[in-house]
Amino acid sequence: MSAAVRPVRYHFAGHDEHCLSAGTADAERRILIVQPLFDEMNRMRRVLVQVMRDLERRGLQSFLPDLPGYNESMAALSDQDLDHWRGAVSAAAAQFGATHIASIRGGCLIDDGIPHLPHWRLAPAKGAQLLKTMIRARIAGDREAGLVTHSEALIASAQKAPVELAGNRLSAAMLHSLESAEAKDLPILTLCNLGSDGVEGSALWLRAEPQDDPQMSVSLATHLDNWSASCGG
Repeated sequence: MSAAVRPVRYHFAGHDEHCLSAGTADAERRILIVQPLFDEMNRMRRVLVQVMRDLERRGLQSFLPDLPGYNESMAALSDQDLDHWRGAVSAAAAQFGATHIASIRGGCLIDDGIPHLPHWRLAPAKGAQLLKTMIRARIAGDREAGLVTHSEALIASAQKAPVELAGNRLSAAMLHSLESAEAKDLPILTLCNLGSDGVEGSALWLRAEPQDDPQMSVSLATHLDNWSASCGG
């Protein structure tokens, strides 16, 4: 029988935000998973939910919070920046009593709000890299529609109104925060890369559509189980 993943809520900035949870409240290890950002989030979600089910079967509890502005959130995406999302991750970790934090790709940019917890990161991405990818997608889409768009003009236009990049309506504050964002060093930190460090699977965040990767799900769950058991919390 498949382990159950259920919806819960966490409170942040006047809103109750959506979160998925798996495992029981009496678990000694409770891992908060910080998803990749923007369109990479959707491409990885199926795998991360399967990881949560596998972690429950191993006796761990896990949480996958949605960030303000996404899915069922009452907050506007155009009002967000990385600092606000960092605060949301910290609030979720505190309210759920997380003992460990695991982050993937862009999630590594906003996972440092509770630095004393053990952190695990997979393939950290720089903010400028994420922004460049979204701008390229917007320029390519405009070109197909017969429009000529330049990255400088897109960034400048965000000073007047949010701009849409890869299906995300983003503010000037978000673009500015992405331009210089890098994952911060932390006291208890494990860095992993796909295809090495015992993590197998494919870079689903690069795919055009969300896909499953059972090998990756099992590999991630095994790695998180072993890591969280070895580093305390």
